[in-house]
Amino acid sequence: MQSVTLIIDKRLELSTKYKKILESESNDVIISKDLITSIKLIQDKEPDLIIISDSFDDDLSDFCKQVRALTYDMRPIIVAMSKSADFNDRIKVIESGADDFLSEPVNSEEFKVRMLAHLRREFESNLDLKHMLPNKNYSMRAIKRLLSEDKKWAALYISIENFESYKQAYTQLASDKLLQTYCAIIQASLNKNDYMGELSENTFLVITDAIKAERLARFLIFAFDSVAGKFYAEHDLDRGYMILQGDEYAGRRANFVHSTISVVTNEVTKYKDSAQVINTLLEIHRLADNPNRSNYLMERPQISGTDSIQEREYNNKILIFETDEALSILLNTILKLQGYKTTVVNEYKIPEENEIPALIIIDAGDLEKKNGLNLCYKLKQEEPYKNSKMIVTSIIHDKELVLNTGADLYLPKPYEIPNLIKWVNEFIKEFNL
Repeated sequence: MQSVTLIIDKRLELSTKYKKILESESNDVIISKDLITSIKLIQDKEPDLIIISDSFDDDLSDFCKQVRALTYDMRPIIVAMSKSADFNDRIKVIESGADDFLSEPVNSEEFKVRMLAHLRREFESNLDLKHMLPNKNYSMRAIKRLLSEDKKWAALYISIENFESYKQAYTQLASDKLLQTYCAIIQASLNKNDYMGELSENTFLVITDAIKAERLARFLIFAFDSVAGKFYAEHDLDRGYMILQGDEYAGRRANFVHSTISVVTNEVTKYKDSAQVINTLLEIHRLADNPNRSNYLMERPQISGTDSIQEREYNNKILIFETDEALSILLNTILKLQGYKTTVVNEYKIPEENEIPALIIIDAGDLEKKNGLNLCYKLKQEEPYKNSKMIVTSIIHDKELVLNTGADLYLPKPYEIPNLIKWVNEFIKEFNL
């Protein structure tokens, strides 16, 4: 993304001269000859550098105060230019919010070097040091600038799913290497006119040409899946999942990482602001996410009068298989008090009529019959239960045996009720995401 410099100066000859000095492929320079237009440009473009001259009737220091107040959240570099060489004027202007002061006439080479230095420092201040990518604030600024331009574009929201689980299993160092590899793949797929920035540790924003957006998304999914397997131990690859460790996560089954990409374009929707762009990307991303594989989903033209994105009803249903009658009553009572809709079954038999639950809690059964383990495996293979989250409680102290049934969590008996509720809350939330 180009840097944006705004020159506020009503002197056409000088402002044009300054523009020619600073304008380049990496820096878009805009001239404003009046204060009202300047305010709108500041709001629409959020410039990195604002150069203000004293060619207006307003006092330069007062004008700097106004601009600084207007740009408090975005914090651009403000440079004041004045015909005055008085030291007190210089101090007054800088105290009013300017970052630098130049007396005119100014040497062209000095002017260029100093302004480019300001732009470089401004850009570097918005870099995430881990990925060396523009941070979230800068990415939101990029979207805002995009909306003010008359051109076709597409935005991609790219994430690595199950990233926190991978970090728990393989440490911060390994997860950093995974991120760096994927970032390198994405950057190698872009050209100089594209933009890539960070939205969070494991999510990224790409702005590119609308024509190539879907092709790019398809390639990135393929590329991620091609390299992801190299970041796992052989025993996890053979098993087909990770087992998390530590006091808090011990016994949790975790799927491998995958990449999910959502795509929007102004060829489909005329976006009003950056918040609308991000919210639409998040909605499409939620629909695109497949827990078992990488996937992408692109915004398409609507084929009816209804919204193309439908809200899914929040599912708080829990199915409990527990043969211990006293424990089943306890679980039923406690979970209902937490606001959940529960169904309790005191045998290892699937109810004939039951709403699809977000979560299933299954007692593993005795050591010989393993009725609960067999039931869990069966449920994970069949509709409509295969996508439900599953907790298996067991006196069998074999995590891998339990998790091989498809369970999301092994919870050894006896367990603490608060710990169970914590996992219930987390899995219900995950299912609805």
